[in-house]
Amino acid sequence: MKLGSIKHQNRSRKVTGKRHAWWMGTFVLSALVCLILYFLLDLNVFNVLGNTRDILKKVFLGATFSFLVFLLSRWAEQFITLHAHSKATHYNAVRLIRFFALLIIAFIAITMLFSNWYTAAVSLGLISLVLGFALQTPILSLIGWFYIIIRKPYQVGNRIQLEEVRGDVVEIGYLDTTLWEFSGDYLTNDLPSGRLIRFPNSLTLGSPVYNYSWDKFPFIWNEIPFHIAYESDVNFVESTLREVTRNVLGPEMPERIQSLKKLIAETPLDEREIQEYPFVCFRTNANTWIEALVVYLVEPKHASEVRSRIIKDAVTALLKETNRVMFPKSNAR
Repeated sequence: MKLGSIKHQNRSRKVTGKRHAWWMGTFVLSALVCLILYFLLDLNVFNVLGNTRDILKKVFLGATFSFLVFLLSRWAEQFITLHAHSKATHYNAVRLIRFFALLIIAFIAITMLFSNWYTAAVSLGLISLVLGFALQTPILSLIGWFYIIIRKPYQVGNRIQLEEVRGDVVEIGYLDTTLWEFSGDYLTNDLPSGRLIRFPNSLTLGSPVYNYSWDKFPFIWNEIPFHIAYESDVNFVESTLREVTRNVLGPEMPERIQSLKKLIAETPLDEREIQEYPFVCFRTNANTWIEALVVYLVEPKHASEVRSRIIKDAVTALLKETNRVMFPKSNAR
């Protein structure tokens, strides 16, 4: 990790820590104020309020417990911010904490409205039944959110495809997911289109999710076809394309191959099926040339950049040896 990135992360954590400390202090002060008001209402001077005093006492007591819940949730968020190993883990954990904090506060509010637990439980059951019929789609999306958090078909920062939508995940809400689209209707490459896509989380329960950048192996295979004439020196073309691709990808390629082998070793797949990457394969075209395809591993978000560099360097290298590499020359090309 670069030094500038580390400094930026440390600075961001300090700012976040100060923000959490400010909120925690606010919640403590608010809880103390509500608790003091709760006890002050026991004074005889407030007898003039009648039944209103009992209602106000319940409100202040409920507010005290609610602020304490907010305090604990903020403390948990601060702890996660300091110890989370990835942004996706931090994001999911914070969402879960806030969700359960809201559930607890809602339960506190309901119990304060009713005189005994049995009435509160019956009322909560009736409310849940009514909301279950009226809000079937949002509830299904909420279940989809739990599925996403637990099973992790994708996380914030992943590049995914779901049915006809493709993009980088920028937000996973309780009811929907937001993608920053790549490719799209106006682009033929895999660069961001600038459009945002929202879809309900319930969609993940019934449709396959294609994740291009999952944690265990955040790479995809890519291939580039080069058209050469039958008279070309295919061995020279193969060695040139492999060398150019290896130079563009850098020394990280062997590490990627080893990561892939370790991953496949944990599955029933045969490790011998893995070829040395990058590699070149040939196939005949229906017209009058041969296709030389260079295949390599690449991070999906850098695929366009790497593809462009390989094409430029490969064409330059092949054109230097016109006596060994010939290109098809016809109108059918």
